[in-house]
Amino acid sequence: MSAQTDPNKEAAQADAERAADLSELLGHVNTSWDNERRALSRQLHDSLGSSLTALTMHLSLLTQKMPQEAALLDRAATMKQLLLNVIETNRQMQMKLWNDKLEFLGVNVALGELAAQFADQHKITVRCSLPEDELICPRNVGVALLRTLEEALSNIATHANATEVDIIIDDNDEALMMTVKDNGVGLPVSEPVEMSKHGLRSVRERVHYLGGNLSLAANPQGGTALTVVLPRINPKE
Repeated sequence: MSAQTDPNKEAAQADAERAADLSELLGHVNTSWDNERRALSRQLHDSLGSSLTALTMHLSLLTQKMPQEAALLDRAATMKQLLLNVIETNRQMQMKLWNDKLEFLGVNVALGELAAQFADQHKITVRCSLPEDELICPRNVGVALLRTLEEALSNIATHANATEVDIIIDDNDEALMMTVKDNGVGLPVSEPVEMSKHGLRSVRERVHYLGGNLSLAANPQGGTALTVVLPRINPKE
């Protein structure tokens, strides 16, 4: 009997070790991507952003000094508007790459502003319940919360047809928990609940790497509820 079961145990152990290796590799890749995105966002801000702002100032000075002819003034106004459009595009690119508010203003502000922007863009009622005190956590935990919320809101906008969203953050000595609920069409009752979308699978693996878990379930009041729990430990960097 032992001769028959030992190969099964060895195979199970090999599968577990491979899964652990893949999880470690994916965690390292996510951390590397985060660092690269952060560095690129800083470069866009410090180099391109500064240059564009300087060009706008030079154009304003040039407009004051040049002949005040209607054709020239119209051309200068067009150039200024083009520059302002590029500055705004650069700002949006920076935010998509890396949310600096997460570092400089804190997790509460980053999550709250993301919720407010989503509500304004999609005309959906969003209620955001955050702890009164600022969430104090390592950077990669804050990033995990932000990426999870981004993915949850993106899926709600694309699939849920919801009119209301609730974002609830609970913080205690043992864990951080974020729940995102909507009143949309919900999950298909004929299919098992699974995270088949690459975005959800990516944030799930990011959360698992930090020792937490992410779940997706039907909301008893209708719609869908996504919950992420991250332990209050020193996570891997």
